[in-house]
Amino acid sequence: MSPRAGKAGQNAGPDTFDTLAFVESPVQLLNVLEWAHAHAPGAGLTLVVLSPVDPMTRGQLRRMAELARREGHQVRWEEARGGALAPFQTVGGLTGPLRRARRIVMGDPFSRYVQLLLTITSARDLVVVDDGTATMEFVTQLARGERLVRWHRKGARRGPRDLVFAPVSSSARRRLTPAGDRRVEIFSSMPIEETPGGVTVRANDFSWTRARFGPPRITRGADMVGTSLVETGVVDGDRYLAAVRSLARTHGALRYFAHRRESAEKLHRLAVETGLEVVRPDLPLELIARRGPIGRTVLSFPSTVVHTLPLALVGTEVRVAVCDIDPAWLTRTASPRAQGFLDGVTGTARDVHRLQAVQAV
Repeated sequence: MSPRAGKAGQNAGPDTFDTLAFVESPVQLLNVLEWAHAHAPGAGLTLVVLSPVDPMTRGQLRRMAELARREGHQVRWEEARGGALAPFQTVGGLTGPLRRARRIVMGDPFSRYVQLLLTITSARDLVVVDDGTATMEFVTQLARGERLVRWHRKGARRGPRDLVFAPVSSSARRRLTPAGDRRVEIFSSMPIEETPGGVTVRANDFSWTRARFGPPRITRGADMVGTSLVETGVVDGDRYLAAVRSLARTHGALRYFAHRRESAEKLHRLAVETGLEVVRPDLPLELIARRGPIGRTVLSFPSTVVHTLPLALVGTEVRVAVCDIDPAWLTRTASPRAQGFLDGVTGTARDVHRLQAVQAV
């Protein structure tokens, strides 16, 4: 990694509350760094990590937090889910900074935590950075004036917690709609086909990632990227493992980069049944790939990386190939929106090689 000029913590004084960034995943934190590099170079911000509980995500977030500090940003780590009183303590401690902030940057507008925090701030500049392919669904819902709901839950019956939280969610959607002197920006590497009125869209080309990492050493074989579609209840587990096995055999894949949400049980079974080396990355895959070594071919199912890896690896000889999801792989409880959304993720990807769905029997 190339060192940054200046000292860690530079520009990280009280004025960094001018811009508050809220993240809950390593990818969101990466995209905040990309936004700051592209649109606020040299200016420090306060980056608030609303920490989840699973160890792999926490580990990646801590690594990313160190990179953020090296870039001159303050990092405020909040144990936002560390017990029954944690939400009250977190929100109470953030009330002052939220009221002073002029700009809010967020990685997940679907997050109930973020939606609640939006009801406190009076910031006139709101920026949404990518939380993966969910950004595509957020933009569509915002443009159509629909309620904010994650794509894999769309069409499902709302539970009691959804109904109780509905007023907060509605308020957040209104705050994310430009009005008067309130400005809303979306910073994304995803294809955005339906831009909400008054919203500014800026492209994320992963220039920070390419400046700080690489170029990578490229190996002859293929690598495979994992997905959490089984864990979210979209794809049947047996079908998924069979598809991974078929892809690995056909393309000579040796390594499987696990998604941070994949279960240990599934990964153990995958390693035994496919012979793939399961790798649990300590950083987002865009940084892992850029740092290398990485296979000449990277195999993926429809996911964020089919949009981001070609940008992070531009100028290299790495080919990203995406395998379609066969409708027969979907679970009976999958959202009616699932197949169309996944097809859209694949169909709108640029600079990737598209593979037909493999036989998963």
